[in-house]
Amino acid sequence: MGKISYYTEEGLNRLKAELNDLKTKGRSEIARQIAEARDKGDLSENAEYDAAKDAQGLHELKISKLEEVVANARVLDESTIDTSQVSILSTVKIKNKKNGAVMNYTLVSEEEADLKAGRISVGSPIGKGLLGKHVGDNAEIKVPAGVLEFEIIDISR
Repeated sequence: MGKISYYTEEGLNRLKAELNDLKTKGRSEIARQIAEARDKGDLSENAEYDAAKDAQGLHELKISKLEEVVANARVLDESTIDTSQVSILSTVKIKNKKNGAVMNYTLVSEEEADLKAGRISVGSPIGKGLLGKHVGDNAEIKVPAGVLEFEIIDISR
């Protein structure tokens, strides 16, 4: 049993689509490469055949790992999110105490993180540092560059 991960419905649907793609197009593409390499003759000295078989093994490993992730995925019910404190799927407005910069981040699962879109992982240093905080709290967060200090301004969904 793998670890349970929480996703938005959109995030889980994206994972399922990727898994389906790997099982259909991905498998048929690898089967085609193996058949093509096999047609080139002697398999004992056929590097292309060996490479295609290795690729097949890696592809099947990727499928089984993704199947495990999907099997252990749970969709978060956004209506039950407690906005009194920072939790997964909270959108947090924070102010950098040093330079006064105000930022909005939504805390999401590792796989759904996208910094450009303002979605940070709950497993990241900033994500971990914000979890459980309330409006008005200060969060001191150790990052590779040192310690950042933020004030929690607002928590929403």
